Amino acid sequence: QEQLVQSEGGSVQAGGSLRLSCQGSGYISTVCMAWFRQAPGKEREGVAAISPSGAHTYYADSVKGRFTISRDNGRHNGEKTVTLQMTSLKPEDTGMYYCAARSTAGCSSTSWPAAELYNAWGQGTQVTVSS
Repeated sequence: QEQLVQSEGGSVQAGGSLRLSCQGSGYISTVCMAWFRQAPGKEREGVAAISPSGAHTYYADSVKGRFTISRDNGRHNGEKTVTLQMTSLKPEDTGMYYCAARSTAGCSSTSWPAAELYNAWGQGTQVTVSS
């Protein structure tokens, strides 16, 4: 099973920025990748997803215009990473963030937020945004 290793998160004030990365090997360059988050007492929700080539990206309405997902499939140095750049952070963005690799290649504009379709997960990274 694919192992996904996430960078550390952090704590910022509202309006600040953070960048999360997720590194993997093996097949992640060929499948849909996504970021999810889970706030205390809430269900895990999809934040953003990116197709294998990077040509298509998908975002939750709550983060559109503020978050950017990107990927490097390792063409230059062999490292395969997926990055979530978060700007204009709000207190409601607080939560544990997880990267995930889907079990199939493509991302679907309707199904990408479904956590059950992803079969490999990072260890989780805490993001805290204070007001």
